[in-house]
Amino acid sequence: MAKPIQFKPITVDYEADLQRRLEEAPKEHAAALLAAYDVIEAAHQQGLLSVLHGMIASKETILSVLAKYAAEPGSITAIRNLLTSAKLLGELDPELLESLTKVIGRATEQHKQETNPPSLWQLYRRATSEDSRRGLSFMTLILSGLGKSLKN
Repeated sequence: MAKPIQFKPITVDYEADLQRRLEEAPKEHAAALLAAYDVIEAAHQQGLLSVLHGMIASKETILSVLAKYAAEPGSITAIRNLLTSAKLLGELDPELLESLTKVIGRATEQHKQETNPPSLWQLYRRATSEDSRRGLSFMTLILSGLGKSLKN
C-alpha cells in the first residue's frame, strides 16, 4: 500500500521579506526614485504641495460646497449636457471631423481673399455644384432631424 507524502508548507516571514525588498528598492529603482524626488521638489517650489495639503485638510468643506452646487438644477443640466456632448463627440467619425476642419480652414482663407461679396449668380453657381448639393443634403438631414426632435 502507498504511503502518503508528507507536506510541510514553507513558512514565510513577510516582515523580513518586506524589509529586504525595502533595502533593495533604492538600488533597483534609483532612476525612478530620483525622478519622483524631482517631481516632489518642483511641486514644493511651485506651492502645489501646500495647496494639496490645504485641500486634504479642508476636504469636508470642499465636498459640502461641491455637493451644494451639484444639486442645483443648472448644475444638473450642465452635467447632463456635458455627458451628452461627450457621447456626440464619441459618435463622430474622426476622419469626417478632420476633413471638416480642413474645409473650414480653406473656406476661411478663400473668404479673406474676396474683396467684394460674390454676386447672386456666383452664389447660385457655387450652391448648385455637386459638392455643395452633397453638403446641403447633409445639412438638411440634420435640420429635419432637429425639427422632428423639437416636435415631440
